[in-house]
Amino acid sequence: MFTGIIEELGEIVRVTATAGDSALIGVRGPLVTSDARHGDSIAVNGVCLTVVDVADGVFTADVMGETLRRSALGALSVGDPVNLERAAALGSRLGGHLVQGHVDGVGELISREPAEQWETVRFRLPAGLSRYVVEKGSITIDGVSLTVAEVGADEFAVGLIPTTLKLTTLGAKGAGDPVNLEVDVLAKYVERLLGDRLAGTDGSAAASITGGVA
Repeated sequence: MFTGIIEELGEIVRVTATAGDSALIGVRGPLVTSDARHGDSIAVNGVCLTVVDVADGVFTADVMGETLRRSALGALSVGDPVNLERAAALGSRLGGHLVQGHVDGVGELISREPAEQWETVRFRLPAGLSRYVVEKGSITIDGVSLTVAEVGADEFAVGLIPTTLKLTTLGAKGAGDPVNLEVDVLAKYVERLLGDRLAGTDGSAAASITGGVA
């Protein structure tokens, strides 16, 4: 579990294709590797990856074909910057929101609107995700916990403060660039629970919601 508060801007130093459609990546991140061990979890642009090896400030991780297909990690090349966050420790402050590191889809940056102290950045939503995104709700973009400022049928906007622009990859992305999106997991659980009840899988609950008789 993560919080969406980026600890460090890392760098891709190695991408090696492995058996099948998977890959092994090497990521430089002196801070996140300072206490990392084999088996630890580190989020790379919002994707939870398992540390395979650590040496000289670089950690390696296996990336399965499924992850490459469902995230923007497959588009990364050597030299690209990435947002890094270690898994949250029990008892630590929750500065952002609960982030699983399970990407729901790949969005696309549409436009940037600079203002005096911040930027409004607009993103296109993949089909099927818009129902989980609400104004003033939380969303994770490339691992960064953000508050939704506006939402439409297939797009949404967030406001980025100078710190976010400077310390994450979002400050340098341009129109057309892909981003990893993770919606608030609470929204998905609520949809599943209400969907089951309204469909009548739980007769008594369905009756209480719809006013019918079980």
